[in-house]
Amino acid sequence: MSGPSLKKQDAHSSIHEAALNEAKELRNLFYKCLKDGETERSFQVAEITVEHWESRTLNHAEAEEEGLYKEMVEENPDFQPLVIQLTRDHDLMRRMVGQMKELLLINEIDERMLSLMDSLYIVDSIHNSDELNKLLANKE
Repeated sequence: MSGPSLKKQDAHSSIHEAALNEAKELRNLFYKCLKDGETERSFQVAEITVEHWESRTLNHAEAEEEGLYKEMVEENPDFQPLVIQLTRDHDLMRRMVGQMKELLLINEIDERMLSLMDSLYIVDSIHNSDELNKLLANKE
């Protein structure tokens, strides 16, 4: 069973907004370090960014998949296609974070990392909008 705040649009929106704002700040800091040639600091910020996506967004995604999504489909089977779409978004984000981790392992901290950060942000923004406006609409 999911926590009560996951089903409340306002509370759920706050969770998403906070995580995305933090991700954007980390992305901007990474870009600045990269632009300024601060290699070691760029690496550190990239590590923190991966940790952020894993601990904030992907852990939240797992909780949604294990609780909220199942409950929503049980309440309304018409949500199944949307839940499949939202779960696919989570899978894409997991894959991008995995690619970031691979770049860290081989010490390739460059524009590719920045592209992955931007892609994560875009996918998560669209995902959050769909989740809030299609799955949780009128769920107060």
